Amino acid sequence: MTSVDFRHDGAPVHGTSTTNLADILERVLDKGIVIAGDIKIDLLDIELLTIRLRLFVASVETAKKAGIDWWETDPALSSRAARTALQDENDELRARLEALESSLEQAPPSTPAKERRGT
Repeated sequence: MTSVDFRHDGAPVHGTSTTNLADILERVLDKGIVIAGDIKIDLLDIELLTIRLRLFVASVETAKKAGIDWWETDPALSSRAARTALQDENDELRARLEALESSLEQAPPSTPAKERRGT
């Protein structure tokens, strides 16, 4: 019986090592990546609209190291922030109510409508 060798006779091909998507994503989240761009619309050398885009992709830990933690204070994203916002609104309304009540207590008593008409 004859054996057949299917290997190529040339030198091995060297290429870049393959990296899967999970490795790339892990690296990006660990280090962070910033993508920035501007869109400007001009008409006859008059600036009509400018949109500045800034995108920072990172893990929560990396973002906190960079000093970014806005999601912790946004009521739409954090239940704790929503409770805090509700408590702040409640405190403000209570203060306004107390101010109104104190102003009513200090105001002179009003004259009944019958006495004003002279009847």
